[in-house]
Amino acid sequence: MSGVQQITVDEVDAGARLDRWFKRKFPHIAHGRVEKLLRTGQLRVDGKRAKGNVRIEAGQVVRVPPLPDPTEIKAPRRVSAQDTEFMRRLVIYEDAELIALNKPFGIAVQGGTKTTRHIDGMLPALGDGCRLIHRLDRDTTGVLLIAKNARAAKWAGRAFQSRRAQKVYWGITNGVPRPTGGEIKGYMAKGRLDNRFGNKHEGKEVMEAVRHGTDGAKHAKTLYQVVGNAGQKAAWVAMQPLTGRTHQLRLHMQLLSAPIAGDPKYMTDRPLPGGLDNKLHLHAHSLTLPREDGSDIHFAAPLPGHMQRAFEMMGFDGTGDVDWEAVANG
Repeated sequence: MSGVQQITVDEVDAGARLDRWFKRKFPHIAHGRVEKLLRTGQLRVDGKRAKGNVRIEAGQVVRVPPLPDPTEIKAPRRVSAQDTEFMRRLVIYEDAELIALNKPFGIAVQGGTKTTRHIDGMLPALGDGCRLIHRLDRDTTGVLLIAKNARAAKWAGRAFQSRRAQKVYWGITNGVPRPTGGEIKGYMAKGRLDNRFGNKHEGKEVMEAVRHGTDGAKHAKTLYQVVGNAGQKAAWVAMQPLTGRTHQLRLHMQLLSAPIAGDPKYMTDRPLPGGLDNKLHLHAHSLTLPREDGSDIHFAAPLPGHMQRAFEMMGFDGTGDVDWEAVANG
């Protein structure tokens, strides 16, 4: 059994939740034991009782009570050499606080039922303390931002929560949205997929448009602009989500009668345009993030192979810029 410890919080841990900080320091202590230490006031911050979700700051002193010696310390997550190389290949930007990845198609950002290989589980390949700032769907590609420590996660996370982080997605749609640009907004909530188009995913959870006041309804707003089109069969659409709802862009394009090409859940009765791979054609193209000092940092990710082939086949040059203020103002 160890004695009482008084641990001063380092700068790199500033902004971390107390319970998560403790688990990183003492991984052999079960979560239930941590909760008891908090509940009974044995784990304190600056001499005061604290809850597990309190955010600790640099310079604060955490009182840690006597703890049992670890007889079986859990081994740190190990990442194979193959997955380490895989993760390093995804890096498109890195500085002292942030890493930007170009997430490929088909890999989950976090684990879940039957999902054991995912970006979150491979983050140790990029360094100790790395953590996700936001997420992308499994089949969405593009810019995924990682914080190297709790402090970076705190300020960057606030930029996302306050909608000051500007995200731009590129998509190939099955059909051309009408109108070709503007704002789409409304309420959305979880629903179940029906079999209108012979969808093999019938019964799976999806998002659907609902009326205000519906249980679980959340408001969603997207700016969009058709940048190029291949007749009426397909279009290159730039999208800027002004809210961050699950499957927001995918649902909004379907509501405009031009769902994202290759989307297995948000579909149309039109066949996939000839020559396109049967994969989701949605890419987190760029992200502009305001730093604490007021400057902006910009990230951009190259298109994945299946979307690059679609652009080449349809004659889209991939250099279109959108005046989002003009789109917002109609």
